[in-house]
Amino acid sequence: MQSVQIFGVKNSQDARAAERFFKERRVQIHLVDLAQKPLSAGEIKRFVDRFGLLGLVDTDGKAYADAGLKYLKLADAELLRKIEEHPKLLKLPLVRSGNRICIGRDEKGWAGMLEE
Repeated sequence: MQSVQIFGVKNSQDARAAERFFKERRVQIHLVDLAQKPLSAGEIKRFVDRFGLLGLVDTDGKAYADAGLKYLKLADAELLRKIEEHPKLLKLPLVRSGNRICIGRDEKGWAGMLEE
């Protein structure tokens, strides 16, 4: 049986949409609440390698503006530290199934994960 990991925060509509998408298709889900358990360095690296660090950051989101990041130029290490402290800076949810990964609300990508 196929399973997916969904990294998000509990009150995120997009994380709930991902959860609902996979539940409707009877896929086993492991939900990781980033507010309680931050992403591991290896997990972050997996997504950064595929999408780039700035590709993971929700530059249009409220959390990004509230953190004052629109006006700051941060080194990658500093930005990673900010992401660990404030997971809402990410384009959530982050979804992983085996070696396939998606960021944000991407139903086409999620469906692609199930085609394997």
